[in-house]
Amino acid sequence: MNHAPSLAAKIEKRTAKIGVIGLGYVGLPLVMRFAEERFRVVGFDIDPVKVAKLNAGVSYIRHIPGRKVRALHRSGLFEATTDYGRLKTVDAVIICVPTPLDKNSGPDMSYIEVTSDEVAKALRKGQLISLESTTYPGTTREILLPKFEKRGFKAGRDFFLVFSPEREDPGNPVFNTKNIPKIVGGLTPACRTLGAALYGKVVDKVVDVGSPEAAEFAKILENTFRSVNIALVNELKMLADRMGVDIWEVIAAASSKPFGFMPFYPGPGLGGHCIPIDPFYLAWKAREMKFNTHFIELAGEINTNMPGYVVTRLADALNARGACLKGAKVLVLGVAYKKDIDDMRESPSLEVIEHLRHKGAKVLYNDPYVPKIPKVRKHDLQMASTPLTPRLLRAMDAVMIITDHTAYDYRWIGRHARLVVDTRNAMRRAGAARGREAKIVKA
Repeated sequence: MNHAPSLAAKIEKRTAKIGVIGLGYVGLPLVMRFAEERFRVVGFDIDPVKVAKLNAGVSYIRHIPGRKVRALHRSGLFEATTDYGRLKTVDAVIICVPTPLDKNSGPDMSYIEVTSDEVAKALRKGQLISLESTTYPGTTREILLPKFEKRGFKAGRDFFLVFSPEREDPGNPVFNTKNIPKIVGGLTPACRTLGAALYGKVVDKVVDVGSPEAAEFAKILENTFRSVNIALVNELKMLADRMGVDIWEVIAAASSKPFGFMPFYPGPGLGGHCIPIDPFYLAWKAREMKFNTHFIELAGEINTNMPGYVVTRLADALNARGACLKGAKVLVLGVAYKKDIDDMRESPSLEVIEHLRHKGAKVLYNDPYVPKIPKVRKHDLQMASTPLTPRLLRAMDAVMIITDHTAYDYRWIGRHARLVVDTRNAMRRAGAARGREAKIVKA
């Protein structure tokens, strides 16, 4: 029996029950979008605290307003659970789990492996499974498919398997789950058709491609493109520093060209779950294919070294003032990986703090959205945010702007700080540098 027509009818009538595994920055917005379209949704997560908060209508992600989570709770269309046995009750399973790097900068597939094992145990005929976690080309076919086929089921007839990469941009006020085009690559034509039909109910545009590998590669391409171009401008920033040229002025001037140029901006390193990680996934897969991705690996090396570079710029600035980094009191502004969010995944601030400590600096930090730095994959800093006051700023030997939150009053910071090392051009953009150039160092 072909189960495609029955599932297609459920999707069309919105009677299909949706299961979303992983209720973080990707999974939760997806849950909300399906519920907004009147689908019943079960959210799965291994964290009982997250589950309890969602079932109480409480948001734990800053850029997702509490009112939206309360509305989700009141709708009666959503329930969160830690019980993966309930996967058998849903018609579509969407996997949104982390794909970090291991200690050797290779893919850590443990979350996908464990999750797909749970899905396989509960798999029944007529279900659609979509993997959204960013990963290397071949993951869907090589890891998920064999686990599901062991049940004796046939893809494209008994169950349906697709890869549809997440494209969330936390805190972006313009683009969201609904209006960002959704790529769908199915294992078979029937898989692709059903995947496109499901996502077509909740997003404005679906872009279907011929295979899961094409969809997986497309996601990796998007982020490798950004990684390589950011590495280029980071390298040019270091050259501009030696030449005494303002790279930000250079980028602004080049951006005046109405064609053939796209601005990218330097920084203290890459953060977030995608751009610092995805190119390494592709490079790892390329090595498996006996292909060397020199360009990608060089870009990764440059970006990875940026935290150390900005610390060196700080040390040079202190030396120029007759001080040294060892024993210096340094305040780091911002530990989220980008402005105006509370997401710390792969944040370069953590590397900067580690470098500063290693050099003997006494480090404090302030972030209005991250009151404490939790233990993460590579760091256990055990730090809490220090309140930002004029007295604190005057007591610091240097203030480093790592994350340029709009909540910061840069003019006020410039008035009270003795030395500002600005990795984001925040002081100039805020008009806070005028008259204070002598104590502002771009890094």
